[in-house]
Amino acid sequence: MSVKKLFDLTGKVAIITGGSRGLGLQIAEALGEMGAKLVITARKQGELEQARTHLGAMGFEVLTHAADLGKTDGARSIANAALAKYGRVDVLINNAGTTWGAPAEDTPLDAWMKVVNLNLTGTFLLTQEIGRRSMIPNRSGHIVNIASVAGLLGNPTGMQTIAYNTTKGGLVNLTRALAAEWGTYGITVNAIAPGFFPSKMAAATLAQIGDAVIAQTPLGRLGGDEDLKGLAVLLASDASRHITGQIIAVDGGASAI
Repeated sequence: MSVKKLFDLTGKVAIITGGSRGLGLQIAEALGEMGAKLVITARKQGELEQARTHLGAMGFEVLTHAADLGKTDGARSIANAALAKYGRVDVLINNAGTTWGAPAEDTPLDAWMKVVNLNLTGTFLLTQEIGRRSMIPNRSGHIVNIASVAGLLGNPTGMQTIAYNTTKGGLVNLTRALAAEWGTYGITVNAIAPGFFPSKMAAATLAQIGDAVIAQTPLGRLGGDEDLKGLAVLLASDASRHITGQIIAVDGGASAI
């Protein structure tokens, strides 16, 4: 098989959670460019409509579905919509997430539960739905969890985000455990651990510590709009069919110091 064919996603169905903006939208652009049919989800229908217009102008087929993965029925709602339209899901990008900034001793329980319910429990429930109803019966699939370098470290520079860090660490081990369990079905499970990227969620943090982050990054810059795309395509395609259970940092080398 040619290298181009290995990366080709023509006809594949890809769900991207949190796909209406930021890193999720960037990944949707990349998978769409490689031929995937896109299912993007988020809580706000207005932002989804904007994303659909943007992606549609690029020539991509897009289904949007508004759902809150932080609620127990969110995962099933997303799976129902995707499977009703396409009958199968080949790629699942678990990108949706939230954070809460506070010292550990001051983090309220409702904030902790909000982060855990979306970042970890919602991700597991959607993965379970898609695995059980599509990937396991079809004995194929690519799952990519968007973790974070915060799940590989303690508190990254200038951050007090105990719930976020904990859930992203949970995604790291969910990736490894699920890769070991579902490999027998021909399903790959990998994680991308981004460092600091300008985004709505990171804007306030970067306004305070952006210069310090850049100074501590060997490549001397923050992540950019194109920096996750190639890796996302790799992990979503047959080019990665012998790669599973891996966590790949995309942070300009900061975690290597």
